[in-house]
Amino acid sequence: MDLNTLWFVLVAVLFTGFFVLEGFDYGVGVLLPFVAKTDSERRRVINTIGPVWDGNEVWILTGGGAIFAAFPHWYATLFSGFYLALFLILAALIVRGVAFEFRSKDRSPAWRATWDWMIFVGSLLPALLWGVALANLLKGVPIDASKAYVGGFFDLLSPYTLVAGLASLSLFVTHGAIFLDLKSTDPIRSRATAVVKKVGPGATVLLVLFVGGTYLWTDVYARLGVNPGLVPLLGLGALLSAGYLIHRERMGWAFVMTTLTIVFSVATLFVALFPRVMVSSLDPSWSLTIYNASSTPYTLRIMSIVAGIFVPVVLAYQAWTYWVFRHRITAETKLEY
Repeated sequence: MDLNTLWFVLVAVLFTGFFVLEGFDYGVGVLLPFVAKTDSERRRVINTIGPVWDGNEVWILTGGGAIFAAFPHWYATLFSGFYLALFLILAALIVRGVAFEFRSKDRSPAWRATWDWMIFVGSLLPALLWGVALANLLKGVPIDASKAYVGGFFDLLSPYTLVAGLASLSLFVTHGAIFLDLKSTDPIRSRATAVVKKVGPGATVLLVLFVGGTYLWTDVYARLGVNPGLVPLLGLGALLSAGYLIHRERMGWAFVMTTLTIVFSVATLFVALFPRVMVSSLDPSWSLTIYNASSTPYTLRIMSIVAGIFVPVVLAYQAWTYWVFRHRITAETKLEY
């Protein structure tokens, strides 16, 4: 494996970690107005993710930094072409982060309700738009021979990408509802379980539609043929297993399966892209690849040494954080938010 491929894999791992961890964060935020009826219940819901949400967002910052350093042409084209979509995501995340910190600064019901709805909006928009953005990487966007994006915002919207956005939103909501089931007590827990059983089947349908659309509107069929390989089949198996486990109310294992569904879904996307990082809809030869979009070999070598030292440290720290805050949030728990 050359360094270009290594960094492509590392970027995929960083995005996978982000969607697994921030996915249930988004789901909890979207569900906040619906599974919590009182201020005390809303505080308990927020505190299920309170100690970890900001750490989860570090994954996307690291992923963006890795793209910037390892594949600068990819970074430049991506952030110029997807500027408005990424700006909306950034604005939503800023509002969401401020809401987490500000809602407890005043006891006024109107004040707290306003920030609770900001958490909802700040979770809903990214959960939807990340699916749209990733689908566009695979579908292709107007990139010319100079690696410049020459389209507009509405070129990113199509039936296929919107289905992808709804699929990511519904999957994250399901993931977050299962997380709430595991981290809370009744009545929040029972409401989260009811959401899982309602939203889960819809997420399954949308993911199947997304897969079908991928074969219709991208070049995946031409590249992979009828046999898509082991990774997407594992994703499908994890998704079906999650549905069975939810039906049996074995939520711990169901959470493992939705986690694997996200992992294999993101892995499938990167496998279908490789060795490309952005597909040109104008001319396939103008697509950005891990070679024509990369930094110099020297830069990649230095980055590999740094990543080899610090990535295990970050992983160990985050694992320790989740272990410390592993307990359920009950009515007796001292609440911070």
